[in-house]
Amino acid sequence: MRFSAAMTAERLLPGPIASRAMPLLHRVDAVLFSTDERGEAGRMSLFAFAVRIVSAAIAFVSQVLLARWMGSFEYGIFVLVWVAMVIVGSLSCFGFHTSVIRFIPEYREKGMLAELRGVLLASRLFTLVASSIIAAIGIAGVWLSSGMIESYYVIPFMLGMFCLPMIALSDVLQGLARANSWGFAALVPTYITRPVLMLVFMAMMIWLGYAPTAANAVIASIIASYITTVSQLVRVTARTDKRVPAGPRTIKLGYWLKISLPIFLVESFFFLLTNADVLMVGFYMEPDKVAVYFATVKTLALVHFVYFAVKAGVAQRYAQFSHGDTARLAGFARETVSWTFWPSLLMGLLVLLLGKPLLFLFGPEFDAGYPLLFLLVAAVVARSAVGPCESLLTMSGNQNVCAVVYAATLAINIGLNVVLIPTLGLWGAAISTSAAMIFEASALSFTVWRRLGIVMLIFIPARHKTEAV
Repeated sequence: MRFSAAMTAERLLPGPIASRAMPLLHRVDAVLFSTDERGEAGRMSLFAFAVRIVSAAIAFVSQVLLARWMGSFEYGIFVLVWVAMVIVGSLSCFGFHTSVIRFIPEYREKGMLAELRGVLLASRLFTLVASSIIAAIGIAGVWLSSGMIESYYVIPFMLGMFCLPMIALSDVLQGLARANSWGFAALVPTYITRPVLMLVFMAMMIWLGYAPTAANAVIASIIASYITTVSQLVRVTARTDKRVPAGPRTIKLGYWLKISLPIFLVESFFFLLTNADVLMVGFYMEPDKVAVYFATVKTLALVHFVYFAVKAGVAQRYAQFSHGDTARLAGFARETVSWTFWPSLLMGLLVLLLGKPLLFLFGPEFDAGYPLLFLLVAAVVARSAVGPCESLLTMSGNQNVCAVVYAATLAINIGLNVVLIPTLGLWGAAISTSAAMIFEASALSFTVWRRLGIVMLIFIPARHKTEAV
């Protein structure tokens, strides 16, 4: 006998309360136990959210310990290097880590097994080779321009380049797992295993007598990244080989790159947009200010994770429904808006309630970032009110216009940062990021309505585009 939220409430709660809660509880049961695509997507999103919550706790604890061990200056150096490596590593996939989520369901639905085998192999090999070349160019670039870079950044950045191939390959493996709805294999290595190993190896280095410097923290990150990604590669490859029968492969690298490159632009703008404030603070201000701002962003992560969790669970279903009934796609897309908004609002209130004591854990100087949280939380909740619009556009073949929206958003963000950080400091970064997020949400929601006729906005009733004209 399985658990049922509706039946449990009916037995334990007073009649009037149970009757009021019943519609919501039936929806919970549908997400938990339904065998259709909607239920599977809902469970994937719930699992992704649970993983990101656990990841947020692990990341928060590890960042607090690193800040305490290293001090704000060395911690700020490490933060800037690691954020830059995660961005460049993810971009080194050239969009393959997202496009495979579209190709795999499509080829499976159409019975195109030769193309399916081809994209499974080519995505991994291409990403590994491309990211290795980018890492080599990056090391050479840092070395040649070392005279123009602050000396305390040179060695950590050169070391950080060694992480790029493993970060990129891990992102592609995550995409392959998400396309098959393998939640554990997709999310746990990146969001739980790697940060835990990073903390363990850094603690071991300090215990062995090594200084708690940014360079040593990057070395610990390199070891953790290689162990995590290699083990993830072995597991995902084994499961893929069992699911896809052996046979000939058809390689359409040119076609795949044609589809992937606009997605690459979208992902590039998205990653830069998500992290531009940290990078710009690092450009204009000292490492200790970077540390304060990054700690504030980490405290905000709980709100962000709702959005990313839903995105992780629904992207492959968007791709599947885009090749079928448009009414089914519209209904599912509208439902995912609620999945992002209400949990984000709840998490935002929780972060504001607990933000000050959480920031103080990093050190006495870190609670200076608490007032910034009010503005940043409001912007994140506003973005959640339109749901994962960029995933809907990308998975439905509208990746080009999505890239244009993100390019405009990034330009606004960087432009505002350039103007406001020198005069307003950390407040300038927070204002710039918040304004860019609100513009992004508005532009994406409008684009979805114009292109697909789907209303992606939490408080606007669902209407077809032609009815609104």
